[in-house]
Amino acid sequence: MNFIKNNLANILTLGNLFSGCVGAVHLILGDYHITAICIVISLVLDFFDGFVARALKSNSNLGVQLDSLADMVSFGFIPGLTLFVALAQNSPQAIPWHAYLGFLVTVFSCLRLAIFNLDEDQKYYFKGLNTPSNTILLFGLYYAFRETQKFDFIFNNTYILLGVTLLCSWLLVSPIKMIAMKFKSMKLQDNYPKLALLIGSLLILILLGIAGIPVVIIYYMIISIFFQKQLN
Repeated sequence: MNFIKNNLANILTLGNLFSGCVGAVHLILGDYHITAICIVISLVLDFFDGFVARALKSNSNLGVQLDSLADMVSFGFIPGLTLFVALAQNSPQAIPWHAYLGFLVTVFSCLRLAIFNLDEDQKYYFKGLNTPSNTILLFGLYYAFRETQKFDFIFNNTYILLGVTLLCSWLLVSPIKMIAMKFKSMKLQDNYPKLALLIGSLLILILLGIAGIPVVIIYYMIISIFFQKQLN
């Protein structure tokens, strides 16, 4: 019983890793629907591994390391691979050299995760765009494009797509404070940023549907910038 209690969070983390691996394979094969399902599974497991660890008081240094390693695949490799696939599809060549630049997002995701592990200030906010949000943004754009042809101005223009790659790479390690859904206080005035994020995100998804998924992340960044002084 103690074994399960002490390792349940780590098992969930490893499930996140496994789901990320499956999602990456299917993205390479062109089945982005399965990749979308795997990303959702990874997001759920990534949330609950920390929740379970705190609830069972089974936090450990091993868990911290496993979490970052799993996130590196699910939320580091997959968004880079998404950009690689998108950039490769824009060229008549088999694999154009610039398609590999998509993996800059993977490189900066790794750097961001390492910085986060060493930064003790990011308890109630994120510094820079967190890797799950970055994944939702990039894969969400790609998914909406493939499903509805929206955001075609991004995916039909190599230069814009490379610009998005560079921008997201910078956002991952930027000094901009971003809202984290962790509650330091239950006072209403202390949680205005979270309330604005939740209400606005819900409205965006209702109005835009699938295309609203990446827009929610853009809104998240805008709201975070607006409430910079309240994030601490």
